[in-house]
Amino acid sequence: MDFNLNEREKMIQSAAWEFAQKEVLCQAAEIDSTARFPLELAREMGRLGYYGLPYPAEYGGGRAGYTAYALVIEQLSRASMTVGSVVAVSILSEEAIFRYGDQRQKHDCLVPLTSGSIFGCFCFTEPATGSDPRAIATRARPDGGDYVIEGQKSFISLAPVASQALVFARDDTGRVSAFVVPASAPGFLLREPCETLGLRGLGTSVVYLDGVRVPGENLIGAKGSGYEIMLEAISLERVGVAAQAVGTSQAALDLSLDYARQRTAYGRPIAEMSTIQWLLAEMASRLEAGRWLTYRAAFVRDQGHPVRSQSAMAKLFCSQVAVEATRMAMQVHGAYGTMKSLPVERLYRDAKMTEVYVGVSEIQRAIIAGSLIRE
Repeated sequence: MDFNLNEREKMIQSAAWEFAQKEVLCQAAEIDSTARFPLELAREMGRLGYYGLPYPAEYGGGRAGYTAYALVIEQLSRASMTVGSVVAVSILSEEAIFRYGDQRQKHDCLVPLTSGSIFGCFCFTEPATGSDPRAIATRARPDGGDYVIEGQKSFISLAPVASQALVFARDDTGRVSAFVVPASAPGFLLREPCETLGLRGLGTSVVYLDGVRVPGENLIGAKGSGYEIMLEAISLERVGVAAQAVGTSQAALDLSLDYARQRTAYGRPIAEMSTIQWLLAEMASRLEAGRWLTYRAAFVRDQGHPVRSQSAMAKLFCSQVAVEATRMAMQVHGAYGTMKSLPVERLYRDAKMTEVYVGVSEIQRAIIAGSLIRE
C-alpha cells in the first residue's frame, strides 16, 4: 500500500486546513458556548464542495474519494469537531441514496445534498433503539400508493436545518424500510433539542412523525431493506467519526506542545521535564496509529470494498485515542486545562462524544468480533 497522498488529496487537505484555521477556529468557542448551528459555515462548506467529495460529478460530487472526505473532516475537527461533524453526518443520507436509490432519486434527492443546496438528516435512532432494528417502533402504513409514517426519532443531528430526512420505519411486512421524507411535510415535527456534553451546535433534536404521508416512490431500495441500507451508510460515517477523533487529538497535541514550550517551572520550560515529554510522546504515538487506521479504512472504501469492520476498528481505536489525548492535554495544562475560556476543556468534552455517538464502543467491539468469528 502506498502511504503517500496523491497531489489532489494534498491540495484538498491543505485547503481544508486553511479554511479551518481562518474561518472555523475563530468561531469554535462561540459555537460550543451558544450551541447554535453554524449555518453560514455549513453553507460555505457546501460552496467548497465538501459534502460531495466521494461522489461522481453527475450526482453533484467532486470525484475526490473517501480518503479526501476523511482528510477534510480531520482538518475541520482540529478547529471545531462540531463543524467537522456537519460533513461527517451529511454522508449518511448521501451514501444511502447513492448506493440504493434509483436514478430519479439520485437526481432529485442526492444532488441537492452533495451540492450543499440543502441539508439532510438521518432518522434511524429511537428512544428504545441503538443499532437494533428489532426495537424500531416507527411504522409506515401503506395507504393507496402512499405510506403514512407514525413514530418518534431521537438524537437526530442537523434536524433544525434539514430540508429532507431519510426515515427508517417498520413497513407492513414487519421489516424496516427507508423513505425520503420532506421536512416540510405535514406531521414532521421538530421537538426539543438535545443538550449534550460535547458536539454542541450540531442541532441534535427529537423528531416526531405524526401521520406523515409520503408517496410510494420515496421508498429507497427494496422494501424491507432498511437495515442493510443503514449498516452501509453508517459504516462510512464511522470513518468520519474516526477522522473527527484524529483531528481533535491533533488539536490537543498542538496545544500541549505550545503550552509546554512556553510554560516554565523551576526556571525552565516544562517541555524539558520527562513527565511532560512522556505525555507528549504518548499522545503523538497513539494519534499517528489512529490516523493511519482511519486513512486505511477510507482507502479500502476507495477501492470499492465494504468497510464495516475496518470502520468499526477505526472508530473504536480513534475515539479511545481522542479521550486519552485530551485527558493528557489537560494534565499538561494543569489547572488551566479545566478553564472554559481555553480550548482544552472543549476538546475534552467533544472527544468523549466520539465514544458514544454513531454506536457506542461496545457496539464497535461486537461488530469487529462478529467479523472475526465469521472469517
